[in-house]
Amino acid sequence: MEPRSIANLVSLPRRREENEPSVCAQRSESGGLRAQLALAVHYTCCLWTCLFVRRLPYQGKVPKISKTDRWLMCWWAFTGLTHIILEGYFAFSPEFYKDKSGFYLAEVWKEYSKGDSRYAARDAGVVAVEGITAVLEGPASLLSVYAIATGKSYSYILQFAISLGQLYGTAVYFMTSYLEGDNFAASPYYYNLYYIGANASWVVIPSLIAIRCWKKICAAPQLQGQKKNKVR
Repeated sequence: MEPRSIANLVSLPRRREENEPSVCAQRSESGGLRAQLALAVHYTCCLWTCLFVRRLPYQGKVPKISKTDRWLMCWWAFTGLTHIILEGYFAFSPEFYKDKSGFYLAEVWKEYSKGDSRYAARDAGVVAVEGITAVLEGPASLLSVYAIATGKSYSYILQFAISLGQLYGTAVYFMTSYLEGDNFAASPYYYNLYYIGANASWVVIPSLIAIRCWKKICAAPQLQGQKKNKVR
């Protein structure tokens, strides 16, 4: 092969490498904006759903719903939609990271992968946790909205079970990362924003709900006994 042709072959990758940072930066910035827009749309839809659920005029045979229960209905509506739509897409879209169409759900997970690269790598533990969450906890969360609204007897047990499931899934998520070195973020900024910040609510709120439901469940036999005494 002639020296000139060798030089040309070598120079091509070099020119591509020089241009690559700016191109990657533009793509990353564009993808980040699309992901932020997608999350904004998702959370806005969830917010409107929550407000609609909270302001429904529950009448007739349905018992009066307290403010706390109305807020809990909002929370369960939000978590149900998030589990089914966002996490469901990740669990059942193994090629999301190769998507070049700009589909908003794919962009959300590409962006989140900056805080935890296990999502882009399709880590088996992460996929399993997200899949179970989407298939079981998502529909169960929406069922909780119905249970609270209609005053079903299983309402507190259902909420307690879902909250424990969320806490267990979050614990597995954090522990597996810790045992594998906890070094999956692109930078400390994304680590704190996505890995810590985005998951904090799945620790605090389910814990509070689990405690509340446990107290309600424990108090139920006493209330039932008081009702029987009044009847006698």
